[in-house]
Amino acid sequence: MDIGVVAKHSGLPVSTLHFYEEKGLIHSIGRNGLRRVFDDGILERLALIALGRQAGFSLDEIGSIFTEHGPKIDRQQLMRKADEIDKTIKQLTSLRDGLKHAADCSAPTHFECPKFQRLMKLAIKNQRRSKR
Repeated sequence: MDIGVVAKHSGLPVSTLHFYEEKGLIHSIGRNGLRRVFDDGILERLALIALGRQAGFSLDEIGSIFTEHGPKIDRQQLMRKADEIDKTIKQLTSLRDGLKHAADCSAPTHFECPKFQRLMKLAIKNQRRSKR
């Protein structure tokens, strides 16, 4: 499959395909003139890469699942990532609820609202964690 066709069907720009090839995530099987050619499994591989990216895996983590015998997905790694996503959902839900409260709070100013004060403290705490 020509790289232009792969780009069209995957929705990825050719530059991303070149980058993925440089990172070792995909491999061309040859050339048609100056254009790279890929085997028929390329779209499935790109879909797996897209799923990994959406789940928050790094390209190096995604690359580690590809073996010469096909993808080998670590179930424990998936469970850890799912747990991380659960934690993020809880944090974002708490943040959303706090912002909604602050928008409707009857305190004279946001700085007089105990819930808003907790939100600010939580923001500082999360910022410190993310720098580690």
